[in-house]
Amino acid sequence: MHLAISLDIAATDGQAGLDFRRIAGFVRKMEAAGIDLVVVSDAAPSGARSTSPFEATTLLAALATVTDKIGLVASASTLAHQPYNLARRFASLDIISHGRAGWSATMVQDPRQAANFSRPEGFSDDDFRRRAEEFIGIVQGLWRGWDADALLFDKAGGRFHDPQKMHLLDHKGGCFSVRGPLNVARSPQDAPVLVMSGLSEADLDFAVRVADVVLIAEGSPEATRAACDDLRGRALAAGREPDAMKVLMTVAGDPELKAEVGPNGCDGLNFTLPADPPALEAFADRVLPELQRRGLAQSARAGATLRQHLGLEAGGKP
Repeated sequence: MHLAISLDIAATDGQAGLDFRRIAGFVRKMEAAGIDLVVVSDAAPSGARSTSPFEATTLLAALATVTDKIGLVASASTLAHQPYNLARRFASLDIISHGRAGWSATMVQDPRQAANFSRPEGFSDDDFRRRAEEFIGIVQGLWRGWDADALLFDKAGGRFHDPQKMHLLDHKGGCFSVRGPLNVARSPQDAPVLVMSGLSEADLDFAVRVADVVLIAEGSPEATRAACDDLRGRALAAGREPDAMKVLMTVAGDPELKAEVGPNGCDGLNFTLPADPPALEAFADRVLPELQRRGLAQSARAGATLRQHLGLEAGGKP
């Protein structure tokens, strides 16, 4: 069973907020207890005024230097970035973290973000979906631009790489034009892990083709099992192996952990926590020991990369 923590670092009015020392200390506790990954976001609830102490991917780079095993995933909006720069940033984070990085992509648009990036009117739902799908496809294509043994660094022979093992993306689509390849090395885990959330019915067939991890909302045990079975059925129909994608059920990181909390047909749990120091302390002091008592949190991990921790297939070309 896999466990994730979704940590929103955006503090709303009246909250003390989080500094790096507190965030790093919490993440190190989660790592020692066997949590597989932490997903960092900085998005306040709709309509709320908020302050965020860090941009999420920058925070991940810092956390990579004070952790060794836990997966580090950052939310990054398709509205606020260009696909080439975002692909390059996460590929770099994967190198810095020795193969523990991931990108959390949501299919829900934030109109406040659109207004900050030359789109005050935002996008229609259909246009946003088409744009996001194209964006994600470009990022994954760029991550696959170098074969595993493409970079030679042959100083004597004057060859930096094998041209036959470098693949230009040469994408020309409805929203973006990207030639490629990335000007960073191939990721240690072939490609950073892609986490997807905020999926509507219209997003599911796309998500099961591209996502490594899907986060679904909490429901009754029966509804959760049905949702997991539906996603796996769609993945099989898309030609993916059953274990190629992990499905985690999202639950509130409440100190009063419900007795029935369990995978319910999914591959694990994703606990959501706000930027609230008492909430983090309560989770670390009360919920985490209970997870360990139930045998749900295990400190032993398979392999060194996040993909290996989660039992995922390689993310790039051989």
